[in-house]
Amino acid sequence: MLVFTTKSLAYIAVPKTGTTAVEMALKPKADILFTKRFKHMTARRFHTRIAPFLDQSFDLRPERFAVMREPEEQVRSWYRYRNRDQKLGSDASTGGISFDQFVLAVISENPPAFAGIGSQYNMLTSGKGDVLVHHLFAYEKPVRFQGFLADRFGEEISLKQKNVSPPVDAPLAPQTRAKLRAARAGEFDLYARLQDAGGHLQTPIA
Repeated sequence: MLVFTTKSLAYIAVPKTGTTAVEMALKPKADILFTKRFKHMTARRFHTRIAPFLDQSFDLRPERFAVMREPEEQVRSWYRYRNRDQKLGSDASTGGISFDQFVLAVISENPPAFAGIGSQYNMLTSGKGDVLVHHLFAYEKPVRFQGFLADRFGEEISLKQKNVSPPVDAPLAPQTRAKLRAARAGEFDLYARLQDAGGHLQTPIA
């Protein structure tokens, strides 16, 4: 999570949406950085904890921006990321596990270590459907996001791919896809809203 005081902006880093590339490009411009276990701070925590502090201490009310990925593809990216050689033999490895098995574990009541990935819906909303970022961009439409960055920072921002997951065949059976969509209906609905908005969903936040 990055805060840019002079631009009155705050970046909410949603996992598996190119966050390392954004962080590497924008970190030199940031005035406040949250790293390591706070890198992926939720919009809800920012809204309830950080935003009031910035307002009261610095009279700063930054607009929040974030990127969201198509939900199934975001889960697939987690699967591939945890299939890396570095993870083999650990509890977090998806080695030897099919993507169908991974998805069913992700949406289970008590996900095992390899399937504990959180959700974009919980990262971006109040949990009751209220979107807590002012500007939400579709990962699949990078031109909209890069245009926003160029406009706000007054220069072209080059985003170079980082932490690219290894290529792993990850098909999903239709019945498993249906279960995923049912279990994460709120997330799929939010992504549909984002697509309907042309890849840039703007939300006023009180």
